[in-house]
Amino acid sequence: MAIKVLIVDDSALMRKLLTELLSADRGIEVVGSAPDPLVARDMIKQLNPDVLTLDVEMPTMDGLTFLRNLMRLRPMPVVMVSSLTERGADATLSALELGAIDFVAKPKLDVKRGMDLLGEEIIAKVKIAARAKPVALQDRPITPRVASHQLLTTTTDRLIAIGASTGGTEAIARVLATMPASSPGIVITQHIPPAFSARFAERLNNSSALTVKEAKDGDQILIGHAYVAPGAFHLRVVRRGARYVCQIGDDEAVNRHKPSVDVLMHSVAQHAGANAIGVMLTGMGADGAEGMLAMRQRDAPTIAQDKDSSVVWGMPGEAVKRGAASQVLPLDDIAGRLAHLSR
Repeated sequence: MAIKVLIVDDSALMRKLLTELLSADRGIEVVGSAPDPLVARDMIKQLNPDVLTLDVEMPTMDGLTFLRNLMRLRPMPVVMVSSLTERGADATLSALELGAIDFVAKPKLDVKRGMDLLGEEIIAKVKIAARAKPVALQDRPITPRVASHQLLTTTTDRLIAIGASTGGTEAIARVLATMPASSPGIVITQHIPPAFSARFAERLNNSSALTVKEAKDGDQILIGHAYVAPGAFHLRVVRRGARYVCQIGDDEAVNRHKPSVDVLMHSVAQHAGANAIGVMLTGMGADGAEGMLAMRQRDAPTIAQDKDSSVVWGMPGEAVKRGAASQVLPLDDIAGRLAHLSR
């Protein structure tokens, strides 16, 4: 049975382009399009779509307000369509907090050609969203800033590497929210566009006891700090003397991703070995499985998020399939396990 999609966007051009792109796939049926949330509200009742694509900035009611009401009253899979701006990044990250499954970034110039290039990605994200289990807003866990004084480590030899994609922004936030300020240095690769990575790091910094920043080339990896790979650049870890250091690279995409989790974890395996811990969180595809396997072969503990708590069990599932994960845990058990392994 085809996935029924309702498109909500105030731009007639975007509604037309999204309808054409999604309708080209035989597994998807676009059942309607709405120019604003008020029209969309009635169409949802009439058409009962499986997935909603939702613009962030619209008249009569902005996308976030509509999404908040939707996830409270009628939770359903939503893919946000956002602009590649700082304002768009903030709104999109807020939408993911509210329960949106994923997002697609609108091209800045030559919208038609840009959307054509995004066609495969949009179709894949809609199909993934259709299989996801949306959670009612009042049931979603809260991740407050914590200030734990629990001592985990006093050495910079320890290191934690985290990889994620679809659903990963919230999964990473939940893991970091309960990590104490004495945690080993953490390096993070989340598949994310350039305009979004710095804002994502800021949000993590505000919701955890750790100091979180977008990684810069040459940053020393310190206890109680976390470093997010910048969008469109690879993050590697190298050893310089007694310190681990972030190395930012503008080389080719790996597994069609840049940043790539495989790139990060291969570097961690090479330079940190058994002193590191690898974590694979929710995400679509297989990026990171080989890198995590390299870490495990160097005797590093490795953790994959389990299927039930993952938005998409692609990346962690592939890690498990290849024997790269030494442990498989629910999302909310991962921070505690990291604390135990770090002592």
